[in-house]
Amino acid sequence: MSILILNSSVGCKKNVDLIIYNANIYTVDNTFSFAEAIAIKDGIFYDVGENDILNKYNSKESFDLKGSTILPGLIDAHCHFYGLGTNQLVIDLVGTQSFEEIIFRLKSNSNEKNTIIKGRGWDQNDWKNKDFPEKNELDLLFPNIPVVLERIDGHAYLVNQKALDMAKINLNTKSNNGSILKKNGQLTGVLIDGPMRLIDNVIPELSKSEKIQALIDAQKICFKNGLTTVDDAGLSKEIILLIDSLQKNKDIKMRVYAMISNSKNNLDYFLDKGPIKTARLNVRSVKVYGDGALGSRGATLKSPYHDDKKNYGKLITNPEKIKNLATRLADANFQMNTHAIGDSTVKLLIDSYSEVLKNKLDPRWRIEHSQIIDLEDINSFNHKILPSVQPTHATSDMYWAEDRVGSSRINGAYAYKKLLEKSKVIGLGTDFPVERVNPFHTFYAAISRKDLNGYPEKGFQFQNALSREETLKGMTIWAAYLNFEEKEKGSIEKGKLADFIVIDQDIMKIEINKTPKTKVLKTYVSGELVYAKNYP
Repeated sequence: MSILILNSSVGCKKNVDLIIYNANIYTVDNTFSFAEAIAIKDGIFYDVGENDILNKYNSKESFDLKGSTILPGLIDAHCHFYGLGTNQLVIDLVGTQSFEEIIFRLKSNSNEKNTIIKGRGWDQNDWKNKDFPEKNELDLLFPNIPVVLERIDGHAYLVNQKALDMAKINLNTKSNNGSILKKNGQLTGVLIDGPMRLIDNVIPELSKSEKIQALIDAQKICFKNGLTTVDDAGLSKEIILLIDSLQKNKDIKMRVYAMISNSKNNLDYFLDKGPIKTARLNVRSVKVYGDGALGSRGATLKSPYHDDKKNYGKLITNPEKIKNLATRLADANFQMNTHAIGDSTVKLLIDSYSEVLKNKLDPRWRIEHSQIIDLEDINSFNHKILPSVQPTHATSDMYWAEDRVGSSRINGAYAYKKLLEKSKVIGLGTDFPVERVNPFHTFYAAISRKDLNGYPEKGFQFQNALSREETLKGMTIWAAYLNFEEKEKGSIEKGKLADFIVIDQDIMKIEINKTPKTKVLKTYVSGELVYAKNYP
């Protein structure tokens, strides 16, 4: 009788929720192994292996992928998720080729009912005339409505006189932590970094329903692009708590690694509470702005700009405040993630981080962008000081970056391979909406070091290209590591969260120039289908 019971139990199949088989699965585990099938139960990878998984389990659903490729859910290591959503509410200025085209878009997308006109995405480096634009025509067209046009990198505004008047900005206004540009003794309407806050303080705030819609819109775009976790680089207490409430209501299913914006109110609230960790929200880091952007000459350099000999850029957060904040965050066991574009800022952070992290075993503090670096300072990156970079920045900036920094300093710019050699991991993101959301553009740029037109033929500073395996890791398991989440996501392994995507071509084998056109067919979060492109 006992033998019969034993045989019966051996033949009994366990129940799971979903089986996917006949797939080409890149697990991105420690050995970068391949699999054919996965079984999912209760939102977790229950089994990963060969097609005999079909014989081991009963499943509510099963899909034959007929050889299609599966990747772990992609992680954007540095982006602006909420900003992407709010961008859907403003006039899109991305890709404009002249100031005249901006004016055309403003006229086409505004009417007499507007109480404010907001736009985002202009970049004077894309224009024939690469000088900063001026407000004169905006004043003529919109004398009674504030106009606020944000540069693509988020580090400059072009505003009209009405907006300046509302913010009480005049020729005598001090430009702390940034610049108020003037020409011939008059305001041009361009504000760089710090003074932008004066405008923010007077423009109408979004309603709660608009904020919710922005987050839902951003989620839809991200799922379509195969992202299952986003590292939002700078969120207020209000938006973090709103995301948390929407996740609990299941209106937001995206996983969010929320970097707290560096303000007294935000820090006092979260640092006193300690890290917050739910299944979909992780709050244990602070986003700090060290300097501005290279495109607007706000990045802080050790030597003057090559194309502006009197300008070194300006720090947004001064050295004393950075050191004090670093000490406070280290004491609170929070991660410090600091925006640093210029080599002077990177050096300041390396010194500040190194001092306070002496007795910390595994802090994983991040230098966001790590863009222009003195070659000697690259040697100071290690397991405690990690780079978080955006490969499409290199291929967007390569047309003018050397003009800014000169032929010598450009050798330490966008040096992803050198950084990886020192830190052993590197997180890859897009900085969207500065760049496009599409992570396959990230994949292509990191490996080819070319723009979408295939320029330059041999790649921009190709010695710093990453391999395909390194790039995929930077978008999955290494990005998870930067978030202290490598044990729960970033690879397809038993016991990890069942976040994965199905794509229409094998990006690890096809010609590299074909990878940017990769399409996501399905996106799963915790085994739940959250996006499908008419498939199967």
